[in-house]
Amino acid sequence: MTAPRMLAPQPPETAQPVFRAVLDALARPGILTRLPAGGAVPPALLPVLGLADLDTPVAILSDEDWSDPVGTATGAPITGPAQARFVAALRSPAADEVAGFPVGSAASPEAGALVSLAVPELTGGPQRTLRGPGIPQCRAVAPRGVGPQVWAARAGAAFPAGFDLLLVDPDGRVLGIPRSTRIEED
Repeated sequence: MTAPRMLAPQPPETAQPVFRAVLDALARPGILTRLPAGGAVPPALLPVLGLADLDTPVAILSDEDWSDPVGTATGAPITGPAQARFVAALRSPAADEVAGFPVGSAASPEAGALVSLAVPELTGGPQRTLRGPGIPQCRAVAPRGVGPQVWAARAGAAFPAGFDLLLVDPDGRVLGIPRSTRIEED
């Protein structure tokens, strides 16, 4: 395991473009957008670095230890995925991890997690059809590297509960799937 570099707190001029990219991705489900360049930071970690704060529990699922650098840079409490408001999955999450992602409830859907999942490609995988707010009729997507446990957990939560999903490729392109979007396997 390689020890990651120390991270500095994100100044507003860095955090704002991340916030904007995340907002755009979730407002336009299935449309590719781009995160700003993150240097040596894995792109799927950028939403956590740009959005987390002292009151936002964060989980980092990675083969490298990013927890201390992220905690130091954001001030966010580092926790397990079941207690996290933001999850950065830099590796494929295990089924029990995904099953534990917070989904909120009908009364408190905002308690669902925002999951930033690193994927190898946003095209070339099994096709899925997205339907819901922000999508005229339907939109086809075909990301590679999303495990069946992610799709199953996402489908298992009854709207308005669920977790928001950002699929992030190594080039920083991001595809958002908010909890309000229905996903159909083709």
